[in-house]
Amino acid sequence: MKSINIGNLNIRIPIIQGGMGVGISLSGLAVAVANEGGVGVISSAGLGLLYRQRSSDFIEACIIGLREEIGKAREKTKGIIGVNIMVAMSNFADMVKTAVKEKVDIIFSGAGLPLDMPSYLDKDSLTKLVPIVSSGRAARLICEKWRSNYNYLPDAIVVEGPKAGGHLGFKENQIFDEAYSLDILVRDVKTEVQKIEEETKKSIPVIAAGGIYTGKDIYDIMQCGADAVQMGTRFVPTEECDASEEFKQTYISARQEDIEIIKSPVGMPGRAISNSFIDQVKDGKKQPIRCGYKCIKTCDISTSPYCIMTALFNAFKGNFNSGYAFCGSNAFKSSKIETVKEIFAELKRDFLLACSPDKKTKLSL
Repeated sequence: MKSINIGNLNIRIPIIQGGMGVGISLSGLAVAVANEGGVGVISSAGLGLLYRQRSSDFIEACIIGLREEIGKAREKTKGIIGVNIMVAMSNFADMVKTAVKEKVDIIFSGAGLPLDMPSYLDKDSLTKLVPIVSSGRAARLICEKWRSNYNYLPDAIVVEGPKAGGHLGFKENQIFDEAYSLDILVRDVKTEVQKIEEETKKSIPVIAAGGIYTGKDIYDIMQCGADAVQMGTRFVPTEECDASEEFKQTYISARQEDIEIIKSPVGMPGRAISNSFIDQVKDGKKQPIRCGYKCIKTCDISTSPYCIMTALFNAFKGNFNSGYAFCGSNAFKSSKIETVKEIFAELKRDFLLACSPDKKTKLSL
């Protein structure tokens, strides 16, 4: 695997750990990935719940939590640390400003188009900005808006396909349509990015995400033009993942048929591991009583069957009677708890075998 550069940051191993909330990827997992030469990513979603003992105000607790998690990561690694901040979050601007002020290396942003994100950079900011898109058209639009309004271009672009975990940027009828497969999306985005690179003479790496699980997956998608990959699901059943042991066990116990597409209260489809809570929601047995967070712009508490922030927080703690686990399409492949170091070693080995199949015999001797 060749290293890549995102701005002036050199990513030794072109693997970005996906941001997973609520609480699934905090400083613990991010540090472990960064120490292996990848990019460790802290999810900002729901930090106000994890840090509510620090402030009764959800928005303020989110800011405190983000500062704390970035600080913890900085104490334990000299590697590259990123933060994932969803555009759909009602406190998007506050979280971006906080991440920039704390000098995080990279901000990844999806669940909407981050059209104004460069406006939050200071004149001397070193933080890199990486939007997450699901089409070449979206990549082109962001580049044009940023270039026109801020004289800035993305430092990289993540293209996320429909096999990803959590909220998906696709209509339900597109999720299993081969026309929207990751390899096609990567080529589409890469084509648009190359046009912009030729126009501006700026390098914009394309990072593929959604359904990447093995070293061979990495090799195959790089043959389609991806410069790097983003992986979330693969890092959940690890010793360093910040989720509860019960959460990790749901991945290990999951069968392929247990993974389903659900309707999220935020108005987007999502991929999760089925359980009794999801079944009860389908039966109309779960109703929110009140909204104490106002965390997602598109969530209407009057019509939502439950509070997604509370459900995901409950799952993070291991309470699956009142929540569920988001996951990628390959979560069922998990079979044991590993370390991040072991996963990186396996990914690199399998990538090498995919590059040079003739090495397989030599490696087995």
